[in-house]
Amino acid sequence: MKASNKSKSRQLTHIDPDGRPAMVDVSAKAVTAREARAECKVRFPAPVATQLRASGLKSAKGGIVDTAIIAGTMAVKRTHELIPFCHPLPIDGCRIAIDWDGATTLRIECAVRTTHRTGVEMEALTGATVAALTVYDMCKALSHAIVLGPARVLGKRGGRHDFGAT
Repeated sequence: MKASNKSKSRQLTHIDPDGRPAMVDVSAKAVTAREARAECKVRFPAPVATQLRASGLKSAKGGIVDTAIIAGTMAVKRTHELIPFCHPLPIDGCRIAIDWDGATTLRIECAVRTTHRTGVEMEALTGATVAALTVYDMCKALSHAIVLGPARVLGKRGGRHDFGAT
């Protein structure tokens, strides 16, 4: 009986046979449409959330949501410059959505698409977290008790292992 993927032992992919760090060689993989979605949350102290809601998410530095979307999108396109073993990828699409998730938490979701030999999970995570960092930067004058996270991949499609919803 063939073992399922869940029972197989998984191994790190960025380690060469000598145990040294290495970029994965994707040259033998098929070029396919790939997408990933990730989120990061930003939790504010209640008085800060109230103030931000009253201002329509505007700060002295400008529109918080619009600035975070731009920063997150720029980060998606430069992920390979930030994460050592990420491949530079042509980004076919990037959408960042930001909305309240309860009284004191903003939920940032980043969806990324490419047609390539490797996936875009890192790009989606980078977009969501850099957008969250931008929200923090724009709001830190109100409080340093703002909490970022968790950040997580919600789903991915294309390639060998799909999971979640994209």
